[in-house]
Parts: sequence; structure tokens; C-alpha cells
Amino acid sequence: MDWEHARYLLVEQQIRPWDVLDQRVLQRVLDVKREDFVPADKRNLAFVDTELPLGHGASMLSPKVEARLVQEVELKPTDRVLVVGAGTGYLMALAAGLCQVVYGVEIEPALKQLAEENLLRAGIKNAHVELGDGLRGLSAKAPFDAIIVTGSLAGMPAALQEQLAVGGRLIAVIGALPIMSATLYTRVDQAAWRSEKLFEYNLPRLVGQDVASAFSF
Repeated sequence: MDWEHARYLLVEQQIRPWDVLDQRVLQRVLDVKREDFVPADKRNLAFVDTELPLGHGASMLSPKVEARLVQEVELKPTDRVLVVGAGTGYLMALAAGLCQVVYGVEIEPALKQLAEENLLRAGIKNAHVELGDGLRGLSAKAPFDAIIVTGSLAGMPAALQEQLAVGGRLIAVIGALPIMSATLYTRVDQAAWRSEKLFEYNLPRLVGQDVASAFSF
């Protein structure tokens, strides 16, 4: 397969039409070899427009959703970022080129190891994976300027709310079937948050999710 041509088509035919227009994000999609982050037996599906099962109840997001989530949190070079549900490390790799440091939290040991191996192989040095329950965030490294959640949630866990810096942005798919919405939360001051529904999209639940306490707005 001509991976570079396929990657170009991925950007032009899937990602741009999904309102991902930030050139920095598009360049990351071109620079990061997604085929090296999917499970080996699914390598030929690396650019398919669908979620890919990773085992352990986890899924890898479709390419257009990964790019859109990264775009919507508007990463800056000084940002500290948390990815909840590190998976294979690909979304972390996208973010790593746009921020100061990115941490991933992953509940499944085998996926944590896979993400670490993938990031190391890709030469990405400002990305770190921790084993843990993503619903609890990563308090030891908080606060974060941006948090990206890679599975859907019934509501927003309080731990993630509190680990967001003032001015920080968090994006997650919130709700229940048949309608879920990608929602952007912004912490406007120590005791206030703003939310905005950006688009409707259904995702599998984040692994390990229980009934989560939701924000009140």
C-alpha cells in the first residue's frame, strides 16, 4: 500500500469534510503514521472511517473524530494535556506535536504497554502513559490546560472537572443512545464552567465507566 498517498486521501476525503480545517492539526495527521499505531492485524484498516476494536472492551476512534477532538481543544505550545483512555497512543501522538507535554491514562495494562511502545517507536518524547482509571484523571500531574476523553460518558466526572486549569478546555462525548453530543467544557474561573455542544456523535463507553456525577449548568 502507498501509505503516504492513503494518508493524503484520509485528510482530503475524511478529515477536512468533517470541519477539521486547522492546518496544524492536519499537518499532524500527515506527520504521524497512524498505521503504526493500530493493532498489527488491523494495519490495513488504519484509514477506514470507523472505530476499531482494541480488545479489553476498548476501541480506537475513527480518524476524523480523533482529529476533530484535537482541533476543538485549541492546543497551544505551552499546554499541558491529558488524554483519558490512551488506547494505542495515536491521539496522544497527534497532540504531542501541538503542546508542551501530554499525559495519557489507561486502565488496561496491555494497552498502556502498547501505547508506550508505539510512542517510543515514533520518537515522541513529550508523551507519557500512566496506568489508572481515567475517570479519576491524573491528579499528580494536574492541572491540565486541555483534557480529551476518548470514550463516551453518561456525565462528567467531578475529578476531571477539578483537574482542569482556569481557562482550560475539556472535550468529551456525553449522553446516552440514541443521541450523544461532543461537548466542550471551559473552566472560566475557580468555581465556574461553561459548556457548549459541538456536534452529535455516538461513541462506545469509556472502559471502566460507572454512573458518573455530571456537571450542573
